[in-house]
Amino acid sequence: MSDQTQTGRVRPEPIKAVPVRHPGRWLAIAVLAVLTAMFLHLILTNDQFRWSFIFSSYEPGKRGVMFTGPVLDGLRGTLLLTVTSMLIGVVFGVVLAIMRLSDNWILRGVAFVYIWFFRAVPRLVLAVLFGNLNILWARIGFGLPFDQQIGRLFGIDDLNAQFYSIKASDLLVGFVAGMLALGLSEAAYMAEIVRAGIQSIDPGQGEAATALGLSRAQVLRRVVLPQAMRVIVPPTGNEVIAMVKDTSLVAFVPVAGELFFQLNAIKSRTFVVLPVLVAAVIWYLIICTVLMIAQFFVERHFSRGYGVTGRARLRLRDIQIEQGGRPTADGSAAT
Repeated sequence: MSDQTQTGRVRPEPIKAVPVRHPGRWLAIAVLAVLTAMFLHLILTNDQFRWSFIFSSYEPGKRGVMFTGPVLDGLRGTLLLTVTSMLIGVVFGVVLAIMRLSDNWILRGVAFVYIWFFRAVPRLVLAVLFGNLNILWARIGFGLPFDQQIGRLFGIDDLNAQFYSIKASDLLVGFVAGMLALGLSEAAYMAEIVRAGIQSIDPGQGEAATALGLSRAQVLRRVVLPQAMRVIVPPTGNEVIAMVKDTSLVAFVPVAGELFFQLNAIKSRTFVVLPVLVAAVIWYLIICTVLMIAQFFVERHFSRGYGVTGRARLRLRDIQIEQGGRPTADGSAAT
């Protein structure tokens, strides 16, 4: 009976797998290819771009508008403004984040009001405002506050208890005004980023570190912040890139040593509009591309220990296959 069953059993035919067709996907690729070709044709054949003016023929010495001395000085000013503003933003942002998480309601209130104000006011308005704050004071000094009023109380009209003072019109102008406007505004955003990173860590870790004898400052510095960096770094990288672009706003302060200001001055002097703006776009693309690459490596550094990297996943799969397992769809192996 078993022999008849075995001889009568018909071997099933091999499955003919038909790949799933995606006509919409291929249509989208075709449309993108046509649009890309049209864009390349536009920038390569339209004489209004004046690529020679941008790269080689602005000055008699075969130097394009992108590489003139004032533009390169403006580029250095933009980078310096980005670095200093982000330093101010990060330092004050960490302080504000700690104040927001404090048990003291006064510190929480002060931090909340600061963040509310600087997140609500546009940076362009802040930049122009800080550029005109020198109207409020004749001089800005460091020393005994209200020294003139205190002197009048004791009959001294010319009391000067300032250790150092400077004219407000010399301090709150140009680069310093733009740096303060961007840096103090950035601090409000960094405070929320740092607060979110700190709150993403399990409170039990801080409690365990405190039980081992660490102070609150040591817990924050050695336990919480190193782990919170995985959450803090990606949005901080985005803020740095956004800061590079926002430096163009200080051209309205005005800040002469800034990239967009210098390019705008060339545009006003030569009456050549589009090529100068294209040169600005190219410079900002270069800077932001470099920062995006740096952000990728920084994120990868702070993400070590979380998840499995591609190389480790492949190695784990090979080991498990050697031990008799079979690979699964996610690259691991199943027995």
